[in-house]
Amino acid sequence: MKPKVYIETSIPTFYHEIRTEPDMEARRQWTRQWWNNASDDYSLVTSVAVLDELNRGNYKNKEKAIELIDNLPLLPVEDAIAEVVEAYIQHKVMPKDPVGDAFHLALASYHKCDFLLTWNCRHLANANKFGHIMRVNALLGLYNPLLVTPLELIGGQNEIEG
Repeated sequence: MKPKVYIETSIPTFYHEIRTEPDMEARRQWTRQWWNNASDDYSLVTSVAVLDELNRGNYKNKEKAIELIDNLPLLPVEDAIAEVVEAYIQHKVMPKDPVGDAFHLALASYHKCDFLLTWNCRHLANANKFGHIMRVNALLGLYNPLLVTPLELIGGQNEIEG
C-alpha cells in the first residue's frame, strides 16, 4: 500500500510559482520534481479546505494551481475534525484561524495520512513544533503524520542510493 500524502495549499501554488527570487525558483523546482514522480510512490489526497483557499486567493496561475489537484480525492470532513481543530488552538499548537493550518493538520492526523506535504515551515513543517504536535495528538488519540516539504520526499520511498 502506498503511503498517503495530504497535499496542503502551498504545494499547488508553488508548483505554478512565478516569482524569480532564487529561493522561490528552488521551491518551484523541488515541488515540480517531486510532483512529477509522486503518483508512482504515493497516494495523494487533499481537502475542500485546500480548494477553498486556492479559490479565495488572488494570484497568477490560480486556475492552473486548482487544476493540478482537481482530480485528487478529498478527505471527508467528519464532525470530530472541528473538535480536533479547537484542541490544537486551545493547546497553542496552531494559530487561531480554524480553517487554516489547524484544519489541515486535523484532517491529515484524523485520516492517518503518512505525510502532510507543505511549504508552510512556520506552522506546519517546523521541527521546533513536532514535539508539541505529537504530544497533543497523543492526548487526542490521533495519528502523527510527518510534516514535510517536497524536498524531503524527493526520490520517493523506494529509491536507494548506493
